[in-house]
Amino acid sequence: MTIEVTHEHVVVERRIPQSRRRRWEQKYRIALLLADGLAGVAAAFLIHAAYGRWTVALVLPPAWIVVMFVHRSYHRSALGLGGEEYRRVLRGAVALPALAAVAYWLFTHDSGLLHDMAMAAVPVAAISLPVRYILRRRLHRRWARGRDRSATLLVGPSHGIVELSAVLRRGGAQELQVAGVCLSDPENAARTRTLGMPFLGGLGDMNDVIRALGISTVVALPVPGADASVLRRMSWTAAVQGVDFVLAPVLTDVTASRLAVRPTNGVPLMRIQAPDLSRISRLPKELLDRTLAAALLAALALPMLLIALIVRLDSSGPALFRQQRAGRYGDHFTMLKFRTMRPDSEALRAELEHLNQNGDGLLFKVREDPRITRVGSVLRRSSLDELPQLINVVRGHMSLVGPRPPLPHEVEEYTPDIKRRLLVKPGLTGLWQISGRSDLPWDEAVRLDLGYVDNWSMGLDLSILVRTGSAVVRGTGAY
Repeated sequence: MTIEVTHEHVVVERRIPQSRRRRWEQKYRIALLLADGLAGVAAAFLIHAAYGRWTVALVLPPAWIVVMFVHRSYHRSALGLGGEEYRRVLRGAVALPALAAVAYWLFTHDSGLLHDMAMAAVPVAAISLPVRYILRRRLHRRWARGRDRSATLLVGPSHGIVELSAVLRRGGAQELQVAGVCLSDPENAARTRTLGMPFLGGLGDMNDVIRALGISTVVALPVPGADASVLRRMSWTAAVQGVDFVLAPVLTDVTASRLAVRPTNGVPLMRIQAPDLSRISRLPKELLDRTLAAALLAALALPMLLIALIVRLDSSGPALFRQQRAGRYGDHFTMLKFRTMRPDSEALRAELEHLNQNGDGLLFKVREDPRITRVGSVLRRSSLDELPQLINVVRGHMSLVGPRPPLPHEVEEYTPDIKRRLLVKPGLTGLWQISGRSDLPWDEAVRLDLGYVDNWSMGLDLSILVRTGSAVVRGTGAY
C-alpha cells in the first residue's frame, strides 16, 4: 500500500524502501567474518603451542568476532576503506584484554584464560590486518575492472560537478561509477558532457532517473542560491527509492581525519581541523627522512658511482647537475641530480619554448626534448636521475615526500594561494609523482601540492612512498 503526500507541489510516495544494497557489501562482510574467525583460531593455536591450554581455542574466535562487531568493523561505513578498517582492528585488539578481564571478574575466575586472552591480542590483530589488506586489494581490483561498482548520480551545479569529478577520477579504483548528472543549471550541460558524463536532466528529473537507471548512490552538491529545502527534498527522494544519499562538501581536498561533526542546538556543524605543521609534529618525519635517506645512500653508493661514470662516458660535462631551487619558506638550496642533458641545455631553452608541454602554467617540460642525452633518457624514464637528491634529504634541504621543488623564478610568480606549497620541504617524491608527473596540467599539480600541505600526516607520507615504486615502474609522465 502506498500513500501520496503532497508538500509544496511536490508529490512523494511513502512506502517501505527496498534499499539497493551495494552488490559487493554482503560478500565482503561474510569474508571478513570468516577471516576473523580463522584469525581467532590461528591465534588460539599459537597461544596453545606456547602455554599448553585449550580453553582459549573455544573462547577466542567468538570473542574476537564480538569485539569486531562492537567496534563496527563490519559496518558499511568502514568496508573497503583501508585505514579506517585497520584502526578498528587495532582498537579491537586493545579492547580484547579488557573484555577478558571483565569476563574474569564476573564469570570465569580463570587466571590462565585471562592471561591467554590478553596474550592473544597481538597475534589475532597481526593476522587480521594483512587479511583485510588482501581483501581490500582484491575488492579494488574488481572495481578497477568495472565490477561491483555502485551506479552513481551526481546532482548539483555544473562547475561543482566538474571539480568533484576531477577529484574522484584521480583517486584510482573506487566504488562509485558515475552513470550521469542532474544539473541545477541545465544550460551548462556541455561542461559535463565533455568529461564523458551523460546529462540526464534537471533537479526535478532526479526521481525518474534513479528509477530508470537503477541508481544506488546519489552524490549531491550544494546548489548556489537555493535554500536547505532543496537538499532536504533530494534526501527524501533518495530515502523513498532506498538509495544512499551522500552530500559532497564544498571543500574537496580535505581528508576525513580533519573533519568532525559538532552538533550545536540541533545543527550538525562541520569542523575542519587546521593542518598541524609545527616542528614537534613533524619531528618523526625529519627523523625518518634523514635516517632512511642515509641508509639508502649507503646501500646505493656503488650503483650511484657506476651511474656517474656512465654519465661522464656518455657525454662531456659533469656527472652531477646542480641547480638552485626554493625550499621551505622559499629558502634557496642547491639541488643535485645526475646530469641528463647537454651542458648547454639552459642556453638552448629559449629555442624550445614553443614546444613546452605545460603552456598552461609555470612548468617547462618538452616531450622528446633534443637536449637530453642517450643515458639521460634512460635515467629519466627510470627516475634514477633523482637519486643524488638523497644527499639533499640528509642535509635537511628536502624531504623524502613533499611538493615538487620549484625554481626561484617560478616562486616569484606564485599567487598567495600557491605559496602555501612552501610551508613544507620539497620532496624527492610526492602526490605529483604518483599521479602522472609531467603529464599533469599546472592547475592539477598545484591542487595536489596544496592538498598534500593541508592534509599532511605520517600515514599519507608512508602511503606515497609505497605507491612511488609502482609509479616509477610505469614511468608515466617521466620525460
